[in-house]
Amino acid sequence: HPLDHSRDLSEVMGRIFDSGDACDFLIVVRSSDEDVSQTVCAHKMILSPFQPFNVSEGSESITISISRPCLQHFTTFVRYLYTRKVNTSSSSVQCLHWMASRFGAKQLMEDTGRLFVEVMPQDPSFQTQLSLYDYATEMGDLLMQENCVRYLAWNYQNLTTSPAWTRLSVQLLQTLLQRADLVVPDEYFVLQSVETWIRETGKSTSLETQAQLLSHVRFPMISAERLFHLETVSPLYSAHQGLYKEKMLKALQFNLLLFNQIQASPAFHKEDPDYQTRIYTAKPWSVVIHPSDKVQEQVVFRGNGRVSTLGYYSHTIAASMVTPVHNSLIFQKDKLRWEASLLRRHQDCSHAGLSCPSLPMARLKTQSAVSTPQVVFQNRLLLMCRGSYVCQVQDFKNAVSPLTMDGVYKVAYPCPGDQYTFQYVVRPQFPTQNTTTRI
Repeated sequence: HPLDHSRDLSEVMGRIFDSGDACDFLIVVRSSDEDVSQTVCAHKMILSPFQPFNVSEGSESITISISRPCLQHFTTFVRYLYTRKVNTSSSSVQCLHWMASRFGAKQLMEDTGRLFVEVMPQDPSFQTQLSLYDYATEMGDLLMQENCVRYLAWNYQNLTTSPAWTRLSVQLLQTLLQRADLVVPDEYFVLQSVETWIRETGKSTSLETQAQLLSHVRFPMISAERLFHLETVSPLYSAHQGLYKEKMLKALQFNLLLFNQIQASPAFHKEDPDYQTRIYTAKPWSVVIHPSDKVQEQVVFRGNGRVSTLGYYSHTIAASMVTPVHNSLIFQKDKLRWEASLLRRHQDCSHAGLSCPSLPMARLKTQSAVSTPQVVFQNRLLLMCRGSYVCQVQDFKNAVSPLTMDGVYKVAYPCPGDQYTFQYVVRPQFPTQNTTTRI
């Protein structure tokens, strides 16, 4: 007959730490610049499992140096060692993770590491995200780095208008510019953002570094109209005239030559990122569906003692769009009509000829045949949280994309209350060796 009263133990241990009664080990904590310090009185018995505290029979104190921002959270960390409970926030989670790593509190380190993705969306200034990225780089944590970079890539447009924009390091900006999952209105927006970053960082960025950043802009994905005016509107054209001319020539050939002529050129490589689209959200490439939009209603006729259904009752929300087959100007006359829909009932799935293992289900289907075999589609679905940030990007397989698993939304970054809008993005690509057709 086991009796378990451990739930009360945490509270008791917390009182022991707060009172300081019978404490026998002093921890002197100094900021790394040694301007600020504090002293915590703890118990050897509690600290002994954590070897970095160097608790031994004859020891009475230890001096520890930590960064000034983390100094205020050290007492909270030591209290956790007593109670195994702690409240975290976007301002404390990084410090608690560092201290847990430093002093061997493995479970706290793992749990706070998982919390990083929870706190990222809470800071629209992007200061937290950049701080976490720098910390992940310092710690050599590749998974944490990827979580930070992916959030920045999905929310690149908001990042460019944030106070943190000019804080981006050259290395981080270069990493973002190389990603295919960069969510932007169009490629011209990418060029403008890079030019703005270079101008705002001033002389601290060398001409060589500027050229490296500009080389990652996918000029062939910029419209011919934009390219035509680039020489007169670009603030960096004169400083990098050779690079711009080379990139613009490559882009104009892509936009104006027939595809078989481009393929015949020894300079053309389909694997070249310049010829691959990112996730472009400007018209005509995307459409947004709000779950609160009105759905088709059932139309009923009553008369002469009869009840007749004249319309189909559906919970499906749908929207349509028309896109070219590809961004290239030579494909502009070849149009595709797409229907984006949000299926919310099994009855609606059946009506669409689908079997939906989970609901709701997103669907993006072309209503016309693709007449250009050189182009495949890797379409994407963006889940926008409360219309303010992208918390999930996922692909379509056989024109559908499940939104939930066992009734729970699966997103990379949390969205309080599951308040989503859904953005459907058509993404044409030239097939490479690793590309499969997804329409």
